[in-house]
Amino acid sequence: MDERKDRGDRPDRGDRGDRGDRPMRRTGERPICRPLEVVVGDQPVEKAVRAFRNKVAREGILKELKRRRFYEKPSAVRKRKAREAERRRRRTARRIMRRKKD
Repeated sequence: MDERKDRGDRPDRGDRGDRGDRPMRRTGERPICRPLEVVVGDQPVEKAVRAFRNKVAREGILKELKRRRFYEKPSAVRKRKAREAERRRRRTARRIMRRKKD
């Protein structure tokens, strides 16, 4: 009997496990991040610093650092993620309602 038939006709995923198209990361491997850059050019340095702070805030780097400062239990992670998802749902619902009014 074909080996794929036993697994529900799923294609062979190789070294990716059951996570679809995302490759598995080795333990301790950091995610690939691009560096934040602000081109100073002719503008004053204060303006470049302000632009850098805005980029850091938009990327959520400080929020992430504060969150990773202490260990977070898996149950707390689940609760936090559920709260964040609910907040996102409310925000998109509010935006949709605003569009319907206009």
